[in-house]
Formats: sequence, structure tokens, C-alpha cells
Amino acid sequence: MRQCLVAAIRGLVLGTLTLVGTPAGAAGLDPAFNQPLLGPDHASGAVVWNHGRSINTEDSDSPTPPYLRVLRDNGWDVLRFNRLRDGDTLTVSARRLVDLVGQLKHKGYHRIVLAGQSFGAFLALMAADSLEDVDAVVATAPAAFGNFDEFYDSWRLNATRLYPLLERVKRARVMLFYFHGDDFDPGGRGERSRAILSGRQIGFSVVDQPAFLAGHWASSTGLFLRRFGSCIRDFLDAEKMEGEQVCEPAWGEAPSSEMRLPDELVHPRAAVHAAAAAVGGSAPAGRVSGGGPGGRQSWYGFYPNGREVLLAIEDTHGSEIAAVYAIGPGIDENEPAEWSRRKGRLVDGEFMFEEKGKSTLRFRSRADGGLSATWTSPDGKTSMEAGLRRLDLEHLSRRDERDKFQPQ
Repeated sequence: MRQCLVAAIRGLVLGTLTLVGTPAGAAGLDPAFNQPLLGPDHASGAVVWNHGRSINTEDSDSPTPPYLRVLRDNGWDVLRFNRLRDGDTLTVSARRLVDLVGQLKHKGYHRIVLAGQSFGAFLALMAADSLEDVDAVVATAPAAFGNFDEFYDSWRLNATRLYPLLERVKRARVMLFYFHGDDFDPGGRGERSRAILSGRQIGFSVVDQPAFLAGHWASSTGLFLRRFGSCIRDFLDAEKMEGEQVCEPAWGEAPSSEMRLPDELVHPRAAVHAAAAAVGGSAPAGRVSGGGPGGRQSWYGFYPNGREVLLAIEDTHGSEIAAVYAIGPGIDENEPAEWSRRKGRLVDGEFMFEEKGKSTLRFRSRADGGLSATWTSPDGKTSMEAGLRRLDLEHLSRRDERDKFQPQ
């Protein structure tokens, strides 16, 4: 009874749009986010996200990937094509998706984008092949025929069945993402896909093996949102596009203005002069000696959840260490940027920060001068890893000067 009630509610008006009805057990469209939709008269268009298909779990219960928030915030109505495993075949589900797109066009949406992950990426491309109503496709890690370990006999079909699909999509822009370390990917798909799509007079984008993103589910991370969210937004918003749009994300190359840092770290020279003036002296001209301005050694990187991280060693006494540890904001509003001063030790070549009631931080040196970082939650149940590279703190001063001229 409760399931029937929930299914009925899904067919009611949410915001200004009456959604496609979703009877219990059937495949249909649901809002991707818990907020009112704008409706066809006010939205930039409709984005339909197509989840993957697992053998043992219902992917209809999987979270909406964070990168779609960028499209929602840019005025798109984002919907999910939720499907149950039973009867979820490429042919049946693609036909159903075609019908749902037709209903969205009938409701008045002028632009339709199909996005999909894995099996859902294949569905999106198949529907775009069958319709002229689809304006663009965003396909991440397309796969519908299993992975290398469990389905070796059919695994290569993830490539050989994909290429004919790309050749048949004649109207829609196509954006593809392939990730290294994806055991569903036979390899070499980026180059072949680019060759196929470049033969059309329509915009396209192929992002092949992007740095820092690995595995079949890389597009579901906060890091993917940070690095490619704006590129996807611009790909869909462009009025005219011919040829390939190249995505070269700048996020993560240096600390962003979103990071909160102590003033003496951002403006180390001013801090040195102020300290010298306080004792009646003067700071020496030129660069302050040490691993960075102010004598600090500093490293910068980011965690897989899309939060920047910075470590700056301020002082050492024997094996004792004092440092600034800063993280950028998360992708959720309840994850603000923050920094703190941490006390730690140098143990077997590692920086170790273990303080009661705080997260545990470990930093191991790398041959390239960077650090391998491990963060562990205070309860020890959660951990993340990141690669940090050496940072010249003058980047922070230049960042602040640059931001003064940016419109607010």
C-alpha cells in the first residue's frame, strides 16, 4: 500500500511540472534532486540521467552523481530514468526512454539532454540514435556487456557495439568520458570515438583518461564535479558548436580562492615585516629563505571527494612539527572550508599528526618531492588518500591579487 502511495505521489505536480507517472514496478521519470522543478516554461531544458545496471543491486537506488548539480543550478530540470533490474534490457529500456523523451517534448521542453553512466550511457546513445528530439548526450564510462574479470567473452563488446552507435547519432552533440583503471573499458576507445565523431559537423567532446580520476565510477565523485562540471555546463549551453570542445580543467592546479587560510600564510612577506617591526628590526630584502616564503615548506592537492588540501610546515624542533592544515569546501553546504594548526611528529620519514578528538593525518614523502597523504576520521572508520605536490606559497598571494579584479 505504501509503495503504491509513493508511486502515485510521484505522478503528481511537483513545482510547476507534472511528472511522467511511475506506477509501482515500472520505469519512469523522477526528480533527481529534492527541490521543485522549474517546468518547461522556465527551465533551460530537461536533463534525463540514466543510471547503470548491476547484477545484485537495484541501481535505481543509487545516488544522483554530483556533477548534475551544476546543470540544476544553471537552470536545467534534472530527472532520473529509474528502472528495475527485471526486464531492464537495452532494447526494452531504450524504447521506454524514447517514449519518455517524447512526453517531455510534448510538455513543452525545447531542449533535451540525455546523460548516463555505464549501462545508462548506452541507453542514452541508443535513444539519441532513434530520436531527433535529443540535443546532447553526456556518456560516462559507457558499458553494457560486463567487465574484464567476470565477462571476458563479452567484455570487448563495450567497444565494438559502441562505435556503430556513435556513427548513427547524427543530430545530438556527444560528450564522452573514459577513465583509466576502468575494468569495463577494453581500452583504445577514446581515439576511435574521436575519429568517428569528428566526421560530423556537430560539436563533440571526448575526455579520455583524465588525470586524478580513476575507475568505473569516477564520474560519481566530488572531484569529477570540481574538474569537469563547468565544462559539461558550457558544452550544453553553447548555442553553436562545430568540432571538438577540449576540456582542460584548471581547478586543482593551485589553491582556489575558496580555501580559508591564515593571513601570514597568504601574505608571508608582510607577516615577516610585521614581526620584524614589532621587535624594532627590519626584514631583509628579497626572498625569505626556507622551503617557501616565510621559510615554510608547503604542499597542495585534493581528496577524491573534491576537497582541496594544503599542508604548510611552520616549525620543527627535533622530531616535533607544527603545521597549518587546510581543506577547501566540500560540495555540500555543510562542509565549509577550514584550517587549523596541528602538532605532530616526524616518524620514519613520515609527518604524523595524531591528536585526541581530531582526524589523523599521515604524509609520506615521494621521489618527486611531493607527499602521499592519508586522512583518517577521528573514529577510525573512514579514510581518504591524496597526492600532494610542492607548492610555492607566492601562488596564494597572486591568487588574492587576481581575485581583487574578479566581479563579485
